[in-house]
Amino acid sequence: MTSSTTVDSGRSAAPGALFSRISIPVAIIVLLIIGAIISPSFLTVSNLINVLNANAAVGLIALGMTFVAVAGGLADLSVPANVAMGALVTLGAQPVAGPFGAAMLGLAVATVGGIVNGVLIGYLRINPIIATLGTGSVLLGLSQQLIGGGIVYGQANPLSDFVKSSFLGIPLFVWIFVIVAAILTPLLSRTAFGRWNLAVGGNYQAAEASAVPVRFTKAMAFVLTGALAGLCGVLLGLSNGQARPIIGTGYEFVAITAVVIGGTSLFGGSGSVLRTIGGVIITALIGNLIILGGLPTQSTGLVTGAIVLIAVGVDVYFRRKAGRE
Repeated sequence: MTSSTTVDSGRSAAPGALFSRISIPVAIIVLLIIGAIISPSFLTVSNLINVLNANAAVGLIALGMTFVAVAGGLADLSVPANVAMGALVTLGAQPVAGPFGAAMLGLAVATVGGIVNGVLIGYLRINPIIATLGTGSVLLGLSQQLIGGGIVYGQANPLSDFVKSSFLGIPLFVWIFVIVAAILTPLLSRTAFGRWNLAVGGNYQAAEASAVPVRFTKAMAFVLTGALAGLCGVLLGLSNGQARPIIGTGYEFVAITAVVIGGTSLFGGSGSVLRTIGGVIITALIGNLIILGGLPTQSTGLVTGAIVLIAVGVDVYFRRKAGRE
């Protein structure tokens, strides 16, 4: 009886697994074909590099958000505030700490925001949406008080020039995204910490009974996202030479969109960094297609929002089917 149930469960999960494996590459290929039809400039090297460069910042956040989702933390809504704090501190502290010291300070401040989220959610068990919404509001309010709601300008320096540079024709921002993704991919798929995230998101009580450090694991997912949001803010501040409190507005939704489109479940227990990378690429291509197609930029939110709803609906469908059968 037990073996029969196991076989049936495996069969019921197969359609969902197959969908997850083929949906991302198929979607990318379809978008490339559509783009080539819509505009002759779509498949040019310069356009594709610009698309990647424009989305590398939010891609960093999506990588961290993957761990939050896998661990069952739903989403981190304090991302815009951590991006803003990273950028504002990096530029505002340059006269005192120097370019590199200010960048490290900006990264540290955003990481502290992630630590606060981790304590509230991982150890105090506060709802992630409520906790991150609250900390985000506090951090944004603090940043506006510090600069009076205006703009902070940076100073010309070698570090800013380095961040704006390219290597082998590819902007440094893209290289940083690739390096971070290369580090986090095996962290989630091949280490004990990654297995802990999957276990905590899959079944919190069972993971706790199996001696998995559930509180630490969930907390660290938010610390990682806070740090990556801070890194995003640091790089944006250095590359733009200016920053304001609203610099990260909307990044949390785009990151969640990339994670969901990539097939990572917001309900926890499944997902991968590679899928999120695919989700980032799909989101970026959709935005570029809308621009090249002459559609209003507001259409991007409409299209990606619809895709998110469909992706979440498919996830719920296969989860319920597997649980029922």
